[in-house]
Amino acid sequence: MRPHILGIDDGPFDKRQERPVRVVAVLMEGNDLVEGMALGEFPVDGDDATGFLVEWIKTLRWEPALQAVVLGGITLAGLGLVDLESLAARLGIPVLAATRRGTAKSRVSEALTAACLADRLPIVDRSPPAIRVRPGLYVAFAGTDAQHAIALIESTLRKSRMPEPLRLAHLIASAIERGQSHGRV
Repeated sequence: MRPHILGIDDGPFDKRQERPVRVVAVLMEGNDLVEGMALGEFPVDGDDATGFLVEWIKTLRWEPALQAVVLGGITLAGLGLVDLESLAARLGIPVLAATRRGTAKSRVSEALTAACLADRLPIVDRSPPAIRVRPGLYVAFAGTDAQHAIALIESTLRKSRMPEPLRLAHLIASAIERGQSHGRV
């Protein structure tokens, strides 16, 4: 299986910065063929990250070829929250959120409350729970079943525990902001 999967990650940022955060998308076939890249921007702690992603992805020339989207969790540019179910429904393809830890250890709800963004808590509450794929790799998913979600993730693994499209998006976003890549997804 060599699906076309779009990995999306945001770049490093300072939570007090005024300018938007750079967002990078990398389209890959399988785990070794880069098909395309795109750049976008989203405000720090911005509202309606789901709507932003829908509109942005639909403008990409290779959107019709996408078979799934993989994100590095449900947050974008700080506390911009992505509703996985809504994103999958609006795009008509599976949406996966890959993380190194299970959702049970997430501190997103605490961060939203501390930032006076408790109105976003319903998105966290309805977010699907993550399942363990491998040690150090969990995936929450929408728009598909567990077996297909795991198969999609497995098809993208190569060098790292994280899906290759997401890993590359992370490296590129980091390099754009810092001048060189740094850190882990």
